[in-house]
Amino acid sequence: MTLEVTPVPIQQEIKQGDNLVDAILESKPQPSIQDGDVFVFTQKIISKQEGRVVNLSEVLPSLLAIGVASEYGKDPRVIQLILDQSKRIVRMRNGIIISETNHGFVCANAGVDESNVKDGYAAILPSDPDESAERLRRQIKEKTRKNVAVIISDTFGRPFRQGQTNVAIGVAGISSILDYAGTQDNFGRTLRVTAIAIADELCSATELVMGKSLHIPVSIVRNYSFDDVKGTISHMLRSRSDDLFR
Repeated sequence: MTLEVTPVPIQQEIKQGDNLVDAILESKPQPSIQDGDVFVFTQKIISKQEGRVVNLSEVLPSLLAIGVASEYGKDPRVIQLILDQSKRIVRMRNGIIISETNHGFVCANAGVDESNVKDGYAAILPSDPDESAERLRRQIKEKTRKNVAVIISDTFGRPFRQGQTNVAIGVAGISSILDYAGTQDNFGRTLRVTAIAIADELCSATELVMGKSLHIPVSIVRNYSFDDVKGTISHMLRSRSDDLFR
């Protein structure tokens, strides 16, 4: 299998309500789109299009947010956003806040991010990334008559390893997990627990061409064979009963 990863540059600044599919089709050079392509969108462009960018001047920090901000040297308004987007705080240390988002993702700052937005603003994660991915998938099919899969990616750190990597936070038209349980390895042994996070791996591959400041918020993966299924990111979230680290 030889995969192709094609960057899709979008020079315009995306605003709430903009049509992302039109922006892709108008990009230069215009990408070819085929059945079976996997589109990977960065979370930031989705948040901008869905109006999930918050004016910090409109955020009223609580006493808790003010206290945490004072201890860590942070903006209390950003801390309040993190608290609002969190189901629970997992760990706070050395100015770093790890939380579990309302979606169930465990990440830094509940996904609240001030990069690549105007000064005085912060982006928060889409409220339902799976639905965001499904909506884009439908729009691509309506515009191009092509059946594709869509993944929404974000950059997460990883426990026990340095550096960040792109991971999936929403999927449509593709399973987030490739489960090998019940198949046999090269020596005829039956695999029991091997499940590959294919959505994460596809996101990581696209980051190599997208970067963080290249105006490439979308990429297309071609020649990856997958089953056309509804898909959901919830399959990737480890339950508390299976989590050895909570």
